Amino acid sequence: MAVRRKKLRHSLGIARSDAVGCFARGKLESRERVPLQAPRPVASHYLGTLKMDSSNRKHTSIARLGQLFACPNYPMGTRPFNLRRESLSICLILVFLSLTSPARSEMDFAATDDTATAPVLVELFTSEGCSSCRPADALLERMDALQPIPGTQLIVLSEHVDYWNHDGWTDPFSSASITERQSAYVRALGLKTPFTPQFLVDGTEPLQASDAEQVVQLLRKAASAPKLAMRLASVTVEPGNPAIVRGRIESDVSSEKHRSDVYVAIALDHAESQVSRGENNGRHLTHVAVLTEFAKVGKLETGKSFGQDFRIKVKLPGPAPTNLRIVAFAQESGPGKVFGAVLKSVGVNQDTP
Repeated sequence: MAVRRKKLRHSLGIARSDAVGCFARGKLESRERVPLQAPRPVASHYLGTLKMDSSNRKHTSIARLGQLFACPNYPMGTRPFNLRRESLSICLILVFLSLTSPARSEMDFAATDDTATAPVLVELFTSEGCSSCRPADALLERMDALQPIPGTQLIVLSEHVDYWNHDGWTDPFSSASITERQSAYVRALGLKTPFTPQFLVDGTEPLQASDAEQVVQLLRKAASAPKLAMRLASVTVEPGNPAIVRGRIESDVSSEKHRSDVYVAIALDHAESQVSRGENNGRHLTHVAVLTEFAKVGKLETGKSFGQDFRIKVKLPGPAPTNLRIVAFAQESGPGKVFGAVLKSVGVNQDTP
């Protein structure tokens, strides 16, 4: 008996030591790593009764989920308890968003042309080298596609860090500048270290994905904050590789007490790759709104409006026609709170001379 207990303690110790690292700058050792699997539910999982406000201010309740469902089999890279809970929570949110999608159309949740929508910037720091990022990528894609919060435009960005590239797979969408942006957030928010996946809402609100109701409440809170009206005008794309994106950013007069930086982010509308190494070896991964270029174009002064032309070179993934998302936003220096954002989608036909 004593021998069996000793062996059990030894095996558990190996699993714990091998699991450290995804949240600590992705330093996972491939040597003798034991991938931790998210447990499949063995009992019914329920969501509390959640209320969604429609455009006519009637309420609808989502029935409790009484049936079993199987979560995708996502191998965990670190911190077993936290990531098991995170992955199962993301599964719950994906089911929640799926269930609310038909209700949203039935109750005419979509904003009409004469209905103002509040923009909310949702950033996801992720990596193709991180196996626990896949459910977060799926959640971001659902947020983008379903737009589940009435009167709110979720402007999403998938930002791929490069500190996972040493673990066998080089993420083709990663960059050091995105890692630097995440590190700036870590300092501004008083966190200990960068980690993936990490959601941030409007620059200041970490989205923990603990449950569907918490996610909805956080997004509603961000949407209810005062927003600076911003506009993207005269956006054009000159084909080529790199392509050249030109346009103009304008804003209303800022009433914020602090000056803010104005940024332009250019993202691929859709991207995918076949991973041949690392934790996601053999998987075909898809992404939405993949950040490729990020530039500060000016400063917005308190009590003043903003107007600035921009010209940004963008390296495109191939010769086929590509859709781009142009996102402009004003953010308190630090980085801090995002005061306003605007999105414009454009197509690029690279075969055009």
